[in-house]
Amino acid sequence: MMIGTSDAVTHNAYSNGLIQHSNDSVEEKLDELRHLMGKTEGDPLRMVGVGAGAWGSVFAAMLQDSYGHFREKVQIRIWRRPGRSVDRATAEHLFEVINSREDVLRRLIRRCAYLKYVEARLGDRTLYADELLKDGFCINMIDTPLCPLKVVTNLQEAVWDADIVVNGLPSTETRVVFEEISRYWKERVTMPVIISLSKGVEAELEPEPRIITPTQIINRATGVPNENILYLGGPNIASEIYNNEYANARICGSEKWRKPLAKFLRQPHFIVWDNGDLVTHEVMGGLKNVYAIGAGMVAALTNESATSKSVYFAHCTSEMIFITHLLAEEPERLAGPLLADTYVTLLKGRNAWYGQKLAKGELTLEMGDSIKGKGMIQGVSAVKAFFELLSHPSLSILHPEENEPIAPVELCPILKMLYRILILREFPPQAILQALRDETMNDPRDRIAIAQTHAFYRPSLLGQKF
Repeated sequence: MMIGTSDAVTHNAYSNGLIQHSNDSVEEKLDELRHLMGKTEGDPLRMVGVGAGAWGSVFAAMLQDSYGHFREKVQIRIWRRPGRSVDRATAEHLFEVINSREDVLRRLIRRCAYLKYVEARLGDRTLYADELLKDGFCINMIDTPLCPLKVVTNLQEAVWDADIVVNGLPSTETRVVFEEISRYWKERVTMPVIISLSKGVEAELEPEPRIITPTQIINRATGVPNENILYLGGPNIASEIYNNEYANARICGSEKWRKPLAKFLRQPHFIVWDNGDLVTHEVMGGLKNVYAIGAGMVAALTNESATSKSVYFAHCTSEMIFITHLLAEEPERLAGPLLADTYVTLLKGRNAWYGQKLAKGELTLEMGDSIKGKGMIQGVSAVKAFFELLSHPSLSILHPEENEPIAPVELCPILKMLYRILILREFPPQAILQALRDETMNDPRDRIAIAQTHAFYRPSLLGQKF
């Protein structure tokens, strides 16, 4: 949770990662950003979250906790679709959460909002996700109450005059929503700044294969210049960040915006660094979701065997290292952030959870990849994107031993099996163990050695020129 006092100690990070402690007040940070955005007295800085999943809701709540009391200087809102009803079981669980937290209980009573939760618990009233969010409850994260939020269900009302838009949508929904938003921005003189939290990816195979990320989708949909679009990500679990667990993240994009926004967002428990390599970090955020699903399957199928999980981790990290050598000219720089993000996702992320539930038979692929209480499982679409991309014939590489051209995906057996399980549905989740136990599978170390000793880098995969 961000600190809402004007004398809070904050951290000022330099681009080399070193941290300088300073006593910049919260209000001073807000004033600096307002000045940079050309805001005058009486004209509040308008910040809008688009999408109210766990991370999007927490991000808006952090901003509200930290800056919301400066009402004349900043206005913080969040948009979510109206009409999503809350089932009886969720209402009952929410009632238990409310009554277990004295601060939340008192807040609801003070706001005359407690009675509707009693009625919903008894089955006498239907609650809706947007009204829950106004009271500080995210439908995907019921166990972690947030602060009350200003919720807008009309997209045009939410975004038409926004100065900063935070994209909290799944990558699969980003295009449709931002194409609609673009209609409301046709008359704008100045374009907003957009911070994307989304970690999904898509594959575009024509005219040449490449990865499309949410920030690129937003640029295409709205015409907002790339300079104004940033990505923020890190090895974080939303509920833990809001509960003051120490966390860090990177905001990536143009220097004009990433440095002041890093300072604006940084808090004692949430350290934000800045980096200029936007697309690569964004893609890495999508890549780890692919292998997290498989990790969940392995954990469930082996009764949480530490040995089996470590075998899987060795293979999946070697595949990720191989893929980063295709995507990045200096892949070593990505190793730390990628492994950290992968590690936290394997421990507690929704993609690993989804893999576990599939393997246990508690979920099926027919249920889709938008799961009640969890939101969108972005790893499923990422499996499809990376497989399609890395199996494209134009990306053929020379097999290091057989000296024959092969598609890069042929050196990624875990990715291939996840595609056959999740997308083609040829095999049940148990097949992931067969892939691990295949006697013909290369030593993970060999795959890393291949990546490090051969020129596999393909700049075109991220839309860059050779």
